[in-house]
Parts: sequence; C-alpha cells; structure tokens
Amino acid sequence: MRTVDGYGLELTASREAAAAYNRGVDRVLRLRNGAVDSIAMAVALDPTFALGHAALALLGHEMCAQVDIPARLRDAQLHARRSTVRERSHVHAIVQHLRGDSTALVAHLERHPGDALLLSTAVPTIAFAGVTSVPEEAWEIVERAAPAYGNDWWYAGLLAFMRQEQGRFDEAMDLACTSLAEAPDAGHSAHARAHAHYETGDHAAGLAWMDGWVTGDGAATDSLSHFSWHAALHELSTGDLDAVRRRYHDQLRPERGLGCRALVDSGSLLWRWALTPGASDVPPMEEVARSVDDESITRPATPFLGMHAAVALLALDDAAGLERLATWTGGHRDRTQAEVVAPLARAMGLIVRGRCSEAADRLAALGPQVWRVGGSDAQREVVEETRIAALLRAGRYDEARDVLDRRLDRRRCRRDEAWRAAATPS
Repeated sequence: MRTVDGYGLELTASREAAAAYNRGVDRVLRLRNGAVDSIAMAVALDPTFALGHAALALLGHEMCAQVDIPARLRDAQLHARRSTVRERSHVHAIVQHLRGDSTALVAHLERHPGDALLLSTAVPTIAFAGVTSVPEEAWEIVERAAPAYGNDWWYAGLLAFMRQEQGRFDEAMDLACTSLAEAPDAGHSAHARAHAHYETGDHAAGLAWMDGWVTGDGAATDSLSHFSWHAALHELSTGDLDAVRRRYHDQLRPERGLGCRALVDSGSLLWRWALTPGASDVPPMEEVARSVDDESITRPATPFLGMHAAVALLALDDAAGLERLATWTGGHRDRTQAEVVAPLARAMGLIVRGRCSEAADRLAALGPQVWRVGGSDAQREVVEETRIAALLRAGRYDEARDVLDRRLDRRRCRRDEAWRAAATPS
C-alpha cells in the first residue's frame, strides 16, 4: 500500500512506520511534545525508513535531542538508496545541512516546496535556526511555497512569522489568529502572535494572552520555556522586575530540565535582566552553565546557540572561555560561525577585559550581520542591548541615547525609557 506524509508526498515505509512518522512531524509543526519519540517509533517499526533516520538526526542537531546523530545519518544514507527521488533529495539536504552547507536544502525546496519539515528547517523560528544569510531569502522561500499549501493552518502560522519580521504586524496577527482558530494548539502561530504583540509594544494584552495560552491550548507545547521567555520580555519591557523574578523562578529555572533551551531562554533572560536599570539580585549565570553540557557552550552546534553561548560566557566574565569559543567558531566550515559568532565572542571578550569602547564599535559593525545566526529579532536584540551597555560603560552617552531613541521610535518600552534616563548624566 502506498504511504504518504501529511502533505501527500510519498514515503518509502511501512504503513505503521509512516503513521508514526507523520505523528512526529505533525508534533514538530505544532511544536508539541513527543516528536522525537514518535519518529523514533517509526524507525523501530521500519529500520529501513530513511526519512525517519534523517529526521532524528535533524532534531538532534537543531533541538539538542538525545540522538546518535552520526549513526542516524549513516542509516539514512544507506536506506535512501531504496527510496524515491524526492526522499533521496530530502536525506541529502539534511546531511549537507548538518555539515554546514544548506544550499542542497534550499534547492530541494525549490523542487519540493510541500516538504513541510524541511520548509520549517529553512526558516528561523522557534523550532529551527534557519539556513539563509539575509531575511529576504527566508521570506522568498516561504512565499514561493504558497501554492503547495493553500489555506493550510500551519503554513499560515509560518507566513505570520514572516509578516511580523517584515513589520506587517496587522497581517501577522490576522494570519496567526486565523491559524489558531483552526488549530488552537498551533505553536508556530502562537509564536508569531507573541512577536506581533511584543514588536508593537502591546505588552499588557500580549502578556495576558500568553499566560492564558500556555496554561490552556498550548499546555502540551514543547519548549514552553520559550513562551515563558516571551512573557518575561513583556514584564521586562514594562519594568516589572518583581514579575520577571517570579517568572524565572517558577518557569525558567534551568533545573526544570530545559536542556539547551536553558542557554537560549534562561541565559539570555538573565543577561537582559541584569542590564536593566534598577535590577538587583539577579540569579547567577552559573546555574545555567551547569545545566547544559560543556559542548553547547564551547562547541555550539549552530550559530544561534553560539550567540547565546557568547552571552552566557560574557555574563560569567569568562574571557578565556570567550576566546576559546572565538577560536573554535573562527575555524568552523559554517561561514556564519566563522564570520559572525567568532567576532561576536571576541567583542564580548573585550567587555570582560574592560575595553568597552572598542567592544561597542565592534558590536556596531557586526549589527547588520547578526541576522545570520537565525532566531528572531527579539532574540537577537540581546546583541544590541549588550552594545548599549558597552556604550554606557565607556561613557559614550550620546551614542547610547541614539540607539535607544531608535528603539523607542519602534515601540513603547518603559525599560528603554529608564535606560535612556540612565544615559543622561545629571
């Protein structure tokens, strides 16, 4: 019997294995718990299922899942020989992507835009870091895929995320809400809505909606810590540091088993909290560092993790660690690791050494390239905020106010207003 995935693409797998794989991919697309377990079940039911092996390797690489990545890649390549042309292309795209070359993945999507797992991989969102070097390339990949999806709820959520990155916030909100009306647990759509609230300074409504979603329709979502991080950003933006403290202790403490999300969500929040005017008794970054394996910090699997590793090491005042990170990423075959993460780590090392003015200049020069690490504007803001802190420490108040004024032109933020006041010496 012919088996297909959720979008009608043929699978070379047993009926039972295909069903388990489709459940796993659906969970990835919804951001629900259990995706790795479902896909692992698919491989157990049909050990010759190439796409199952490849998907496990992909999730191990991108989401820090406990997967033997080399073994899964080896088996995926072995069994792809008996698969369809599309499946062989899919496996090849994942193999090359994990080696730091995503051109095969982009080419695959030109031929097979309905390959939802790889379309999700290609675009920087909550689940994946993305594969493009400038925002417009990611937007083009998503737009080009539209005919393959029609009015599909998942695609609407993905498009909503693109729209908010383009500053088209009303469209983003409409798309996200339309998707959530059909699939209330749609994690990507919820994520797009969260960004639309944040980027427009709609902090009260955004926080109220987020708190309701994570305890209701989104309660089974994987990586709920990231949605907690979004809620904490609203609280930071309104200057409610007591609420940030409660949020961190209740939902973002790394001992809650967050894995590498502790580095991304908990670690970045701690640093941004520590930079906030009036902050005191911020929990130490050491508890985040202890919760993740050393390689996540010293040899990050992706540029996105590399950026967050640099932030954590800066918060730890670990100049030697930042230099090790810079050396390792500087020799990486992934150009974003070498061209963005390595100089970012070195700039942050200058702050630890007290050379804040030089660090601020280097961070300013890196600014147009930071998009390449993946993630969202809200996540990458941590680099800009580090630059502001460096400018203030260097006594370059006029420049700090210029940066803050541009931020305040985009949206209302009491935190930035307080920061600006701190940048105006009496």
